[in-house]
Amino acid sequence: MNLSEAIYQRRSVREFLPKKVEPQKIEILFKTAMQAPSAGNQQPWEFLVVTCKEKLQALAKAHPYATPLENAPLGIIVLCNENGLRFPEYWQQDLAAATQNILLQCVELDLGAVWTGIAPDTSRMEYIEKLFALPSNVKAFALLAVGYPLYPQKEERRFKANRVHYEEYKKASF
Repeated sequence: MNLSEAIYQRRSVREFLPKKVEPQKIEILFKTAMQAPSAGNQQPWEFLVVTCKEKLQALAKAHPYATPLENAPLGIIVLCNENGLRFPEYWQQDLAAATQNILLQCVELDLGAVWTGIAPDTSRMEYIEKLFALPSNVKAFALLAVGYPLYPQKEERRFKANRVHYEEYKKASF
């Protein structure tokens, strides 16, 4: 599968087969994540892997949209280590790029995932930080539920030409 195919097939997957994700696939996800661009090459990302059912259940309570973690075999918490940030105002962009890389790599590995937002919602961030006793320099950014999709992912094209502007902005009709 090429990158373009993965982009078009990627969907938010919220229901998973009761099958564990193999350690080698998990490692591939993180190798891909760490290839993301980052401001000044600061690479502030860290990742917390969660497979313990009790911890996944607790993560599912992080916010109303985190419930897919209840039945996911794998949870990934995308973290920012603030130590050594050269461009602290851009860490969320860095981690968004890394998170998107994970989501696309999931498709190639026949996995599915859903990105449930944590940052910048301080109550969500604090919930994760307390649940895992994160040090004060480590911030929770995103929470991913990952596993083998219960249903096949279908390709969908979302391109809308009226949302692309050349030389000047013209009102898009929605």
